[in-house]
Amino acid sequence: MHLGLVGLGKMGGNMRTRLRNAGHTVTGFDRNPEVSDAASLEELVAALPSPKVVWVMVPAGGPTDDTVVALNGLLGEGDLVVDGGNSRWTEDLRHAELLAAKGIGFVDCGVSGGVWGLENGYALMAGGSAADIAKVQPAFDALKPAGEYGWVHAGKVGAGHFSKMVHNGIEYAIMQSYAEGWELLETVDLVENVTEVFRSWKEGTVIRSWLLDLLVAALDEKPGLEGIRGYADDSGEGRWTVEAGIEHAVATPAITAALYARFVSRQDDSPAMKAIAAMRNQFGGHALHTEPPAGGDAASA
Repeated sequence: MHLGLVGLGKMGGNMRTRLRNAGHTVTGFDRNPEVSDAASLEELVAALPSPKVVWVMVPAGGPTDDTVVALNGLLGEGDLVVDGGNSRWTEDLRHAELLAAKGIGFVDCGVSGGVWGLENGYALMAGGSAADIAKVQPAFDALKPAGEYGWVHAGKVGAGHFSKMVHNGIEYAIMQSYAEGWELLETVDLVENVTEVFRSWKEGTVIRSWLLDLLVAALDEKPGLEGIRGYADDSGEGRWTVEAGIEHAVATPAITAALYARFVSRQDDSPAMKAIAAMRNQFGGHALHTEPPAGGDAASA
């Protein structure tokens, strides 16, 4: 098939290559002219055969919204827009309604695989009508990993990004568990080779996973993770998972705790912990750790 691809960054650029390697024709557009096939979005759309399929891989939020609105003005009845970014599923409903007014179809597709997707394939979770899914199925088949699994038509519009949102929420909790276990092993004197302990878990254990493999690879590069600041961003999906849990009265304590741990990581000196220390001192006379005087050591009061 011949499709357009908007956004040729780390994910989009590799997806273009994988699609082309599978024999498909891809016309790509990016704000960076060095990687772009078309000089403009208008030129990209004009190069596509009808019915036109345009896959969007730009940052969620404003950039995706602007791109969908622009495509709404350029495409026509029977054409299709695929949002493969990390949009919130509620935005999918709004975009689908906007495009439907002109007879343009919409598919939301959660994409997982990161920089490894070019070689290994991408896990794809798509939402939309069966007719719209069929229009882009050849691209799904090319992008997915080899084998039986790695692709799903998750349901109606929004289902793809909702599924990817939950996937990322689960990822938060798993990563937090590995991280806490690593810190505990590093802290005790009893365990002498923490990296090798983690490596031993890669085969035969119930906690083996790709994330474990990646942590071992990171520890091989930097055994004590030296030079890496203990600051973890979140891209939004973890928050949305927690919010969806609240909305539907589904408890997500592990995912919520992992999200909050990321918030704490961004504080050099936690105001909340200061308040807790002050209260412990007030009710129990517990020691307060004060800032050191110039040229001195920290004191306990």
